[in-house]
Amino acid sequence: MILDALSLQLGYNATLVTLGAMLLGMAAGVGGTFLFLRKRALVSDAISHATLPGVAIAFMIMVAFGGDGRNLIGLLTGAAISAAFGLLCVSWLSTRTRLAEDAAIGAVLSVFFGMGIVGLTVIQGMTSGQQAGLEGFLLGSTAGMLRSDALVIAVSAALTLVLVMMLRRPLTLASFDPDYAAASGQNVARTDLAMMGIVLAVTVVGIKIVGLILIVALLIIPPVTARFWTDRTDHVILISGLLGGVAAYVGASLSAALPNLPTGPIIVLTGFACFLVSLLLAPRRGVLAAVLRHRKFQRRVHLRQGLLALAQGQPIYEKLTLRLLRREGYALPDGVATQEGRGRAGRALLDETRWQLIRRDPSFEAAAAHYDGLTPIERVLTPDQITEIDSRIPAPQGVHP
Repeated sequence: MILDALSLQLGYNATLVTLGAMLLGMAAGVGGTFLFLRKRALVSDAISHATLPGVAIAFMIMVAFGGDGRNLIGLLTGAAISAAFGLLCVSWLSTRTRLAEDAAIGAVLSVFFGMGIVGLTVIQGMTSGQQAGLEGFLLGSTAGMLRSDALVIAVSAALTLVLVMMLRRPLTLASFDPDYAAASGQNVARTDLAMMGIVLAVTVVGIKIVGLILIVALLIIPPVTARFWTDRTDHVILISGLLGGVAAYVGASLSAALPNLPTGPIIVLTGFACFLVSLLLAPRRGVLAAVLRHRKFQRRVHLRQGLLALAQGQPIYEKLTLRLLRREGYALPDGVATQEGRGRAGRALLDETRWQLIRRDPSFEAAAAHYDGLTPIERVLTPDQITEIDSRIPAPQGVHP
């Protein structure tokens, strides 16, 4: 069953929902990258929670006029209007009052969400309108979704993705370096407004699939995950879009195969699985890579200290140091230096002596800043400078290279 869902073999409607979710995930991943770069992730949370009153009011209005209260286009329209109003409230509070943006977001988020819950409670007491299933907007649900609803979501997600790609360059510039963007003549305020519009579009389109509570995760988890793999902004955008698409595709497929599982949480958990793998296994920023780098650095320190001890005729008590020296062929089991070890030890002592001299010389202040006990001095000084330093070394030194 799960393999059938992943291979789009569960029918036209399920296929449409899955592809729509994938397009939504891609749009969310790319659009969320700009929020992540601008350090405004909480704005998406305020927008998503502000959609709930709009959903409730739209349902009531449609029922009052004798329509189908669960008409998806009407509900999404109400959600969009409500979210836009919530975004304007956040902007007004953060620019016209002394409230910081996070405080404004907290106020708008809680008030709008509370209003939405009250609205849903009122709707549950109504005798008409087919209110069953509205709770799916909280956590997302594709069970029982009509073909027309799935088509609306798929088309809307595709249009949102196209919009994000069209605005990618100005959004990238404003997110990465807003001061340079402003100096280049770009209207950063309008760009920020466009970014908020994209987030609003992703939120409104995604509340039926992911749910308004968890849509923020689909916006933020993919770019955070992508950041583990690259330092380049364009690559973060690309990887984030791919990760968002994969998480949504897999999550929607699993939800279609297992209807009792809510769609939104499955999509978010799939995205979190990608995040966890990246956190552990990313080649440069992952935990495993950090552990390996630390162990490599630790071995270099022990080897360097061991060579200096051999050069100065000191006993080696540290087992790890002696083991490393033996493995490299620099020492015998009893800690006595081999012929190769004596040569390397002499060079290590000479290098350390050179570093001590330049660290005491103000004219070599810039070079001395590179001292870490491990970097060979040849990587910092020119041959002529090294010759000058060697002329200051008093003889004899005991061990010669």
